[in-house]
Amino acid sequence: MDFDFEKDKNSLVKKILIEILIWAAQIAAVIFLAYFIIYYCVEKTNVIGISMENTLYANDPIIINKFSYRVSDPKRFDVIVFKQSGKEHSFYNIKRIIGLPGETILIKEGKIYINGEEIEDIVNAEEMVNYGLAAEEITLEDNEYFVLGDNRNNSEDSRFASIGNIRRDEIVGKAALRLSPFNFISKLNLKKSQD
Repeated sequence: MDFDFEKDKNSLVKKILIEILIWAAQIAAVIFLAYFIIYYCVEKTNVIGISMENTLYANDPIIINKFSYRVSDPKRFDVIVFKQSGKEHSFYNIKRIIGLPGETILIKEGKIYINGEEIEDIVNAEEMVNYGLAAEEITLEDNEYFVLGDNRNNSEDSRFASIGNIRRDEIVGKAALRLSPFNFISKLNLKKSQD
């Protein structure tokens, strides 16, 4: 029986190199997948402030669905997460969409009017006492959204110049899940007829 030490050595080196390449490819794939998920799909953040009470409370951990608005447009009453560049805040804001692109918003006598028609709010919220800029009609541009906090009398939102209308490119994603206690955000604090 012939024993070819050089051939066996080359075969072993080749086998080790192939295993190292496979291992490196697997690590690269995991890193790429993690980056893709965090950048394009989901992100965790915490609620700041009281503007979304009684739906979300300060420091509630939530998951942002960043993917949904890559394939569809935001809808009325979606709870969104946005970040405005060039504003005094550099953190994520969380509010509820009330007005959609091209619509005209007016708030009077505690009621919200879209294109001249009163809309029925889906959340349990106090009647607004400060209508801010929306005391007069606001017409949204093709890429703008009008948002309100669910804590209507303690929310800095589209009624005020410090926030104003939200541009589509400022929206990070949809607030999807509250982690503790766990629940779908779209199911929280709804009027009974909306459950």
